[in-house]
Amino acid sequence: MSQIKKDIKYLNKDFSGLRQSLIDFAKNYYPNTYNDFSDASPGMMFLEMSSYVGDILSYYTDIQLKESLANSADERINIMNIAQNFGYKPKNIVPSTVNLDIYQLVPSIQSGSSYVPDWNYAVTVDSNMIVKSTVNDINFRTLNLVDFKYSSSYDPTIVTIYQVDNNNNPTYFLLKKQTIAVAGTINSVSYTFTSPRRYDKINLPDTDIIEILDIVDSDNNTWYEVPYLAQDTILIGELNTMYNSSYYNSASLSPYVAKLVKTSRRFVTRINSNNTYTIQFGAGIASSDDEEIIPNPDLVGSSLYTNVLSYSIDPSNFLYTKTYGLAPNNTVLTIRYTTGGGILSNVPSNTITNVISSNITTISSGLNDALYNFAKNSIACNNPEPASGGSNESSIEEIRLNAMASFAAQNRAITLQDYIVRVYSMPQKFGTVAKAYITKNDVNSLTLDLYVLGMDQNNNLNNLNDIVKKNLMTYINEYRMITDSINIKNAYIVNIGIDFQIIILPGFNSNEVLLNCINKLKDIFNISKWQINQPIILSNIYTELDKVQGVQTVVNVNFKNLYDSTLGYSDNIYNLQLATRNGVIYPSYDPCIFEIKYLNKDIQGKVISN
Repeated sequence: MSQIKKDIKYLNKDFSGLRQSLIDFAKNYYPNTYNDFSDASPGMMFLEMSSYVGDILSYYTDIQLKESLANSADERINIMNIAQNFGYKPKNIVPSTVNLDIYQLVPSIQSGSSYVPDWNYAVTVDSNMIVKSTVNDINFRTLNLVDFKYSSSYDPTIVTIYQVDNNNNPTYFLLKKQTIAVAGTINSVSYTFTSPRRYDKINLPDTDIIEILDIVDSDNNTWYEVPYLAQDTILIGELNTMYNSSYYNSASLSPYVAKLVKTSRRFVTRINSNNTYTIQFGAGIASSDDEEIIPNPDLVGSSLYTNVLSYSIDPSNFLYTKTYGLAPNNTVLTIRYTTGGGILSNVPSNTITNVISSNITTISSGLNDALYNFAKNSIACNNPEPASGGSNESSIEEIRLNAMASFAAQNRAITLQDYIVRVYSMPQKFGTVAKAYITKNDVNSLTLDLYVLGMDQNNNLNNLNDIVKKNLMTYINEYRMITDSINIKNAYIVNIGIDFQIIILPGFNSNEVLLNCINKLKDIFNISKWQINQPIILSNIYTELDKVQGVQTVVNVNFKNLYDSTLGYSDNIYNLQLATRNGVIYPSYDPCIFEIKYLNKDIQGKVISN
């Protein structure tokens, strides 16, 4: 029997196009069967009903395709699902952040002929101190530990006299530190789990959830949030104290030690279209060890393999392991999370003044109870700047663009600049890197040399200590490419001084013009503006000095290398004259940074006459 071929058109998708195609089809292949195509005929009713159904099916097919693509989806639920499949979690609500001043009073103690703060009464305020704004009754919580005992250039403790006695001797000192606070109220809810279920889920009751702080079960085990359930290592910060860290002497530079913890107790979160939070746990429901569940690949299918488990040998056995985390089993999970934030949390300055709760500790012992209680109860706060950054849920377009950008980045360090960004993004509690520079190793192309420097409490460059380097390696190791090997090294510090000569215009005060030139050079060589391997362009120096009002001519600018370690300079000797080419002082082959260590004495100028 020969196959009958008929011409079928697939281009028409709307009602009118389908209707006309059906009419043409009937005329071509059934001319003697039906030829009444008037609007009132019964045959046209069936043709138009078929066109109607085809139009609807075509419409929903187009919509489904459109809503499955990130760049064309319009429904919020669809774009959120696509974003989370890309690895980007949309923001449910964004809290405002603020730099918060924390104050404490401490009694004075006599040291020789002067009075100084009695640091034994300086306390440590743990993170998650709750403070409240007088506007909108918005709660804020601190993100970092505040330790009044320690002071550094990045976390200074400012001391002022608060109260004096009749002889004008200080009796109390006011200590001030600054920390970051974020809007949000901490909530807690508990869920009971009986028999385990793979990929079990729970929905939190609130809709304005900012983040999950922690989840702890009834056995005091902590469950950790991960980007995806297959990730089994978590970066945590362990308090840098004498009890749990051999780097305790560096606690002022790095209050926390970065550690990677491998755990099977983990979860992921998803934000639903109605702004509710869903928490999903892993698939591991077996009480046996993974080694017992996963058979030896060499023996699977062999008569030598004896299955001692109740499960049969099939691929689904692997889903009972802890590969994707554990499912809660006969336990109670207590979930702490924050709510609030949004636009209302953008409160004005000087309004966050109420301390609601705080966890305060001190290391000293044998203190006067009355004085210690007074010092502990004297904790106060204020925001010198407005709280900003708070916003409501992300718009569809914001979710779309952020999801595509996140998918392209893949949260990995690919280029050299990516590594620099990651270095500067390391949480401050693990230490702070002031300067970073990365380059490929000359011997091994797969090895990267990362040069870093820190700063002391006087904003002078110094080498990072071992704990900060260790934290940096632990942190950056989670983002590096698997083929990249990273060596962390100290960059060289080349201390320099400047001698310059200028001629001033008639009618100007020479001392004032000279002082303005020195201040201009101080601003140019402010170390915060300089990076490792940045050259000194002499023409720029001359140009900036020429711009100073009253300067007629810059006669000479001479740079000199200062390397006397007994005076506080580095020991690095560098020939600036040989390093100068075409008006540019180039850094050394080994990455270095130029630094004027003592701005007030290492810059000297002179006014000469015509």
